[in-house]
Amino acid sequence: MALSVLDLFSVGIGPSSSHTVGPMRAARRFAEGLRADGLLDQVARVQSELYGSLGATGWGHGSDKAVVLGLLGEDPETVDTDTADDTVRTTGERGELLLAGVRPVPFDRSGDVVLHRRKSLPAHPNGMTFRALGADGQVLRERTYYSVGGGFVVDEQAAGADRVVADATVVPHPFRSGAELLAICRREGLSIAEVMLANERAWRPDEQTREALLRIWAVMQECVENGCTRPEPTLPGGLKVRRRAPALRARLQELEAAAAAAPGRVDDPLRAMEWVNLFALAVNEENASGGRIVTAPTNGAAGIIPAVLHYWARFVPGADDDGVVRFLLTAGAIGILIKENASISGAEVGCQGEVGSACSMAAAGLCAVLGGTPEQVENAAEVGIEHNLGLTCDPVGGLVQIPCIERNAIASVKAVNAARLALQGDGEHKVSLDQAVKTMRETGKDMKIKYKETSRGGLAVNVVEC
Repeated sequence: MALSVLDLFSVGIGPSSSHTVGPMRAARRFAEGLRADGLLDQVARVQSELYGSLGATGWGHGSDKAVVLGLLGEDPETVDTDTADDTVRTTGERGELLLAGVRPVPFDRSGDVVLHRRKSLPAHPNGMTFRALGADGQVLRERTYYSVGGGFVVDEQAAGADRVVADATVVPHPFRSGAELLAICRREGLSIAEVMLANERAWRPDEQTREALLRIWAVMQECVENGCTRPEPTLPGGLKVRRRAPALRARLQELEAAAAAAPGRVDDPLRAMEWVNLFALAVNEENASGGRIVTAPTNGAAGIIPAVLHYWARFVPGADDDGVVRFLLTAGAIGILIKENASISGAEVGCQGEVGSACSMAAAGLCAVLGGTPEQVENAAEVGIEHNLGLTCDPVGGLVQIPCIERNAIASVKAVNAARLALQGDGEHKVSLDQAVKTMRETGKDMKIKYKETSRGGLAVNVVEC
């Protein structure tokens, strides 16, 4: 199996890659499969059942809406985020679903999209089953899918539900561990980004990879801007969490203007940290609103890599598009290692797999564009994941808001610090990235299920939902 950097970064819709993007992709795959096999005209009804973490927190994550959109033929990358809720609501009120966008079938939202809060499927916490029925009630087709983190969807034939894509592409520099990656860099005299780019050529020319990554960066920038300009004072959902990004940006701009007007004034030396907080808050507030987002590597942790990239672009002289590509290629290499050797799914290993992975990836990317050697980059990635070990996933009310939004801001600053700390050394360190990732996997296995995106433990039960 081979993984591309574009498997780690994809454009989708909030608030969750595993609970929104994944179910939408799975439902769309099911509908398109019916169309491809000429079964659409025989379908009289479609039933969907969501299990495990999807069932437990699906309402807050919009999983039920995502399923409806997917069955309608919508794709996470292109769906109109401004009208998606209205589309789902209209479908329910009309009592009719346009399967794959063409086949009208009766639809009862409460009966045809069922979220099982206490039932799980065996292969992965995020399981879902789709069933197409004929006019006489017979099952025309039944398929089970698993949303395994980052928007990745596998079917029940995927061994252990841990395969990302059935891709046997042969790459010139395969690596399955950080040690192997560093060995390749030393042997070939390449940076981590150059190793990744050489591998990406197995799928597409360099210019196409560059174009795709710069598109990812453009969506990240749009997401920050959208998060800073939303007029609604609070986020969707019963928690009524106040938006902070618009007011924070206005305040920071005022402080910058005041500093520029008084050249002799000593500005706050940690002002850059405030901007990092802003970038992360803007992205994750936009994600919580169901806006356009980049899985990086998940939606729940989507603010960290954009925040660190914005920090570099704003505060480091010489930042350019070439650096953006190097940053994302380097971060992608670390994400691939974590995905293949542990998990990026909060439902599987807790938030250490989401925020911890993103922090590690961002630290590596920043260290690389600041001139770090492959050894220093690996060190930065290790620091980023090591100091998020044991992080639980306990969203209050099942919403990707508390503690998720602030957690992205904190991890973004941590990633910047990890990169700078690694740059002060020579790359030699006691704990390897491979050891930290292995520990994360083992910690996730030991973690009680209530701390893995079920909203049955931690802050989710100790904070009163308003």
